[in-house]
Amino acid sequence: MGTMIPAVVLAAGRSSRMGRAKATLPLDERDTFLSRIVRTFLAAGIDDVVVVLGHDAELIADSFTTSLLPARFALNRDYDRGQLSSIKTGLALVDRPGIAGMLLTLVDVPLVSEATVRSIVARFRASGAPVVRPVQGSRHGHPILIARSLFDLVRSSDDQLGLKPIVRAHASPAGDVDVNDEGAFVDIDTIDEYRRTVTDAIG
Repeated sequence: MGTMIPAVVLAAGRSSRMGRAKATLPLDERDTFLSRIVRTFLAAGIDDVVVVLGHDAELIADSFTTSLLPARFALNRDYDRGQLSSIKTGLALVDRPGIAGMLLTLVDVPLVSEATVRSIVARFRASGAPVVRPVQGSRHGHPILIARSLFDLVRSSDDQLGLKPIVRAHASPAGDVDVNDEGAFVDIDTIDEYRRTVTDAIG
């Protein structure tokens, strides 16, 4: 079994409910949604972070360069086919010998903590569960860790069905990590949600 665990950040969608690219929205004076997520993964010891772009790809990539953080970009030209098409794009770039699994998160979920990322990786290494995810009661959050044993299933799945059927079929108590991290469950889709979240985040 491999040992490396890269991360894939999905940032290819149209952000139609927000009205502008979520990846470029500022969280504070230092970070946008995207740079905060990448910074968190790096701080948690994930040294290969791939960002999947689609709509507004050039704008997002240019915005991210000011962070000076190391990340690779993958372009999904078929992003309108759905989220799974972007997951497959990211998977194609990160999969190589020595990979044990893939961390996966959405650019909509920028406030997940470093501790949560570390907990997800630690549970995977301890349990070998095919799907590891943060939970809080009945809620399921991000990032999700998908074991390499599921990569072929992800590749062969219908884009229209998405990843949820795979996650549901392979989730288990061994892979559910109870976390006290509201940031793992906050999905920011609208301008009102953004304003409330940023106000809360900066106190």
